[in-house]
Amino acid sequence: MIAALPGSGRADRIAVARGPGSFTGVRIGIAVARSLAYAWDAQLVGYSTMAMVAAMTRQRAGAKPVTVAMEGGHGEWFVQGFAPDGVALGEPASLRPEAAVAQHRLAVVAGTVAEDFVALAGDGTAHALYSDARAFPALPPFALTPDTAPIYGRAPDAQKPAPAGGPT
Repeated sequence: MIAALPGSGRADRIAVARGPGSFTGVRIGIAVARSLAYAWDAQLVGYSTMAMVAAMTRQRAGAKPVTVAMEGGHGEWFVQGFAPDGVALGEPASLRPEAAVAQHRLAVVAGTVAEDFVALAGDGTAHALYSDARAFPALPPFALTPDTAPIYGRAPDAQKPAPAGGPT
């Protein structure tokens, strides 16, 4: 698909979503972006999917504080608050829905579970949105970083096994 783009998709700058999101999807996206940046000697920048949804919301609703609420794993939601100018009001967290609503009560909620969030909260305005890279120009410059490490939003499910006991 990339080769089918004009100029074989070659770019001088590549931006990649760092998550949080699907564990596998985030890792594959970052690996492809890093590979293309290396092959093309392109600048590589990363951004948060939560910041992208907040930027998309500002395009629709204007500059207002917004809670971004996205589907997470294990029945949890990824949540993060943003100021009207797009500055994050904390780190993304993976929370049970009730805890997400209790800790993130801004009047505007956007994301894949925005409607569920507003229904559980009993008030607010929901903007059902998925992160969409076509809205990239709406991201404030400070939302871009040379860091392309994944943002997971929660601890890994897999744990290393305990070290084996000594000789018997």
